[in-house]
Amino acid sequence: MSVRRLAEDHLQPASFAFNAENAEWAQATIRKYPEGRQQSAVIPLLMRAQEQETWVSRAAIEHIADMLGMAYIRVLEVATFYTQFQIKPVGTKAHVQVCGTTPCMLRGAEDLIHVCKKKIAADPLTPNAAGTLSWEEVECQGACVNAPMVIIWKDAYEDLTPERLEQIIDEFEAGKGADVPTGPQNGRHFCAPEGGLTSLTDDAVPAKADLNAAAPVASAAPAKADAKPSLDDPNRPKSIDKPETPDDLELIAGIGPKIAATLHELGIYTFAQVAAFTEKEVEWVDSYVSFPGRIARDEWIKQADALARGGEEEYVRVFGKKPR
Repeated sequence: MSVRRLAEDHLQPASFAFNAENAEWAQATIRKYPEGRQQSAVIPLLMRAQEQETWVSRAAIEHIADMLGMAYIRVLEVATFYTQFQIKPVGTKAHVQVCGTTPCMLRGAEDLIHVCKKKIAADPLTPNAAGTLSWEEVECQGACVNAPMVIIWKDAYEDLTPERLEQIIDEFEAGKGADVPTGPQNGRHFCAPEGGLTSLTDDAVPAKADLNAAAPVASAAPAKADAKPSLDDPNRPKSIDKPETPDDLELIAGIGPKIAATLHELGIYTFAQVAAFTEKEVEWVDSYVSFPGRIARDEWIKQADALARGGEEEYVRVFGKKPR
């Protein structure tokens, strides 16, 4: 493994701090780990720092070390060991990671690298003159059937030609990266064969109509399971306006980021609201979040009631452990 060192001193910012949203996220993430194990949050916090700044600076490493009660050298070891962390400045608008593993190389990765050298910089991990674009060659990105490919930030762009990559780079440079479709760039559907399916087509299953006719109940069940209840249903829990400081619903075991976001969309922001769910409201929410039985199984109401009455201290008294 090559030696990875932090950026030179003149490139290092004087300080680092998470913005308000990320600071709140970071504290919630740290609370997910058991007492005495909060240092396990080091990788997620480093990733969030990189997403905020596009790279991980010495100031970010030290700030995260202070948050987790870790020696600076320990966080530095993590940041320099994992190549997912950019420890020198990269492009502010796009950092293009070109897959150079065998399948992509056989399908034209070298041509993509040539495009990056021509349009961005001759050397990898070197921002262009404006500081907006950079590139590097990386190992397998996991979509070999769609080779060649690149990843920009968290999104993959597959089935690339040099001409298409040039267009994508231009879009990001123009600040329109969010408008570029991700995935295959040649019309392929995910990882399906180019030109469309060659098996499991209607022609390949002549008895499909008979099979459906023989089992009408089975074919209808998935559609019923996928249907969401109406937002106008009288059994929907009453919503409230978002309070200045909403409760952290993710402290309730069984509620992750996705479900918490869904509850917020429904106007559910506090432990007291969850604790007050009626039997009909529980049934409605279960159906809306597509996890039937979860609320009762995970005891949302009992957890929310404890948190609403006395916060984490009451939760510990009731459940004998800290909330997640």
